[in-house]
Amino acid sequence: MTRLLPAPDALVGRRLDMALSKMLGLSRAKASDLVAQGHVRIMGRRVNKATTLMSGDLIELDEPEPAKQVEPVAEDMPVVYEDEDVVVVDKPVGVAAHPSIGWTGPTVLGSLLQRGTHITSMGAQGRQGIVSRLDAGTSGLMLVCKSDLAYKEMRRQFARHEVVKIYHALVQGNLTEDKATIEAPIGRARVSDFRFTVTPAGKEAITHWDVLERFGSATLVSVNLETGRTHQIRVHFSSIGHPLVGDHMYGANPDLAERLGLKRQWLHAMRLEFRHPRTKIWTKVVSSYPADLRRSLQIERQSASGIRS
Repeated sequence: MTRLLPAPDALVGRRLDMALSKMLGLSRAKASDLVAQGHVRIMGRRVNKATTLMSGDLIELDEPEPAKQVEPVAEDMPVVYEDEDVVVVDKPVGVAAHPSIGWTGPTVLGSLLQRGTHITSMGAQGRQGIVSRLDAGTSGLMLVCKSDLAYKEMRRQFARHEVVKIYHALVQGNLTEDKATIEAPIGRARVSDFRFTVTPAGKEAITHWDVLERFGSATLVSVNLETGRTHQIRVHFSSIGHPLVGDHMYGANPDLAERLGLKRQWLHAMRLEFRHPRTKIWTKVVSSYPADLRRSLQIERQSASGIRS
């Protein structure tokens, strides 16, 4: 990249290295190096550090292209299903769905592209191929579209709630029912741009849940999302007084998370079912708990067993 610098009247008659030092805020030695390395010309002609700057001179300065930030790759992100139309990954915690302002860690989209996976160009810039997301602090199955056909069809299926999305969550306390539905609209919280809340002004949100295991201090549930609002599971369980274990943003008890060795919310996208966009075959993909969630469950089971005995 070449930068053009008209000679300032105040520096006419000065040596080029001295003038560049003043103009660029560099040491005279650094300015001399730029000239010696051939990065500086005047009106297209070669110069040396002692060249006298004349009135009307136009200095041509070669500047290096700014170094591009290389996004780290999520090396430990398994691909659990892939064909010419879609790819389903088992996203680890600490990986975002796509690039965003302020995020410097790996992303699902960036990691797939750097691995050489073809992704459709359809979708917003930086979010191409993505029709459904997971929070960086949530692990589990996430689908990305490789073909234009898949993007159009899967976007339609997600929008019409035809895709089955099953999560497992560990929530604080002992739920009084074995199964229930939370139906409450969700919108942005006024206290923060990053938080969401149940509000009459929000969008429709429906969460179905079934108890899988009870520990007394916490309950393991299977969650079926009928809608897909941002932070929906986290907001809905917090709204009924049972925030996800480890979810400090929505009121979780930090002592319980510490006892279980958790550094994030206990939430995993366990199962994904959809009609294949090309073949129309009903397709089912299943995940398993990552190590941190398995370990926390083991601790909770041992604790609950000790209390019962």
